[in-house]
Amino acid sequence: MNIGCIGLGKMGEALAYRACMAGHTVWAFDEDEKKTKAVMQHGAKPCNSIEQLMAECSIIWLMVPAGKIVDDVLHQLYPYLEDGMTIVDGGNSNYKDTIRRSEELESINVNFIDCGTSGGVSGREKGFSLMIGGKEEVYKSLIGLFHAFAAPNGFCYIGPSGSGHYVKMVHNGVEYALLQSYAEGMHLLHDGYFKDLNLTEIAQVWQNGSAIRSWIGELLQEVLAAKPDFENIPGGIGENSTGAWTQEEGKERNVKTPMLDEALAIRSWSRETGGNISTKLVALLRKRFGGHQLLEK
Repeated sequence: MNIGCIGLGKMGEALAYRACMAGHTVWAFDEDEKKTKAVMQHGAKPCNSIEQLMAECSIIWLMVPAGKIVDDVLHQLYPYLEDGMTIVDGGNSNYKDTIRRSEELESINVNFIDCGTSGGVSGREKGFSLMIGGKEEVYKSLIGLFHAFAAPNGFCYIGPSGSGHYVKMVHNGVEYALLQSYAEGMHLLHDGYFKDLNLTEIAQVWQNGSAIRSWIGELLQEVLAAKPDFENIPGGIGENSTGAWTQEEGKERNVKTPMLDEALAIRSWSRETGGNISTKLVALLRKRFGGHQLLEK
């Protein structure tokens, strides 16, 4: 399959890499020329401009930050779009924006697929989890590409336009609460009744047979094994908009989300105060799975 990749950050580079390894032809573009040249080592073909990329591809995968930049990139593509082309937004766009974009592109006979993409930096080697929305017949035409990107059994068709990003939004809301829960447990063990507990060994035991074993638990064990110096780690937790969007959706649908509400409040508090051991662990976990940089102290 011939595919154009726009946006070659951590996730975009990983997707380009996996597509190349699966035998697809990848045309790559990023405003940072160094990132464009870097993917050549995987066999991707670098493009110096969007015009050059569009001349080669009828399937375009966007991996750019959510928000206005998606519309900006789409407007750059408009002069080169032709009937039957397909654009996939693999970022964390708001599902309402996705529905609007889909309708705009459908009016000029261009397909638009939304693909919620989860897996962080480890997805490069292990494969990603893909939540896909849009026209089902277009989804079916791209299954070979989804197989290249996804972990085994790691993708599915969700429903109409916006539904993939909607499910990924809720996924991220769940993630916020899970991270906070694990981190608070370790904070209590660190400062609790019994002193000098071996948290790394506890995390390892929790990962083998316990009811709360998970990938986050595995990453927690790795973070603790590195023996972090909590005194010198900034405790502010960064975030994107997906957690707040999930919270807003809960209010709109009259679905209570107290765990997410508290996790968001704690993140805000952590950025104001520098946080505590639990927020430092969440920040370290975010860096481990997503490559998110620690905030300045």
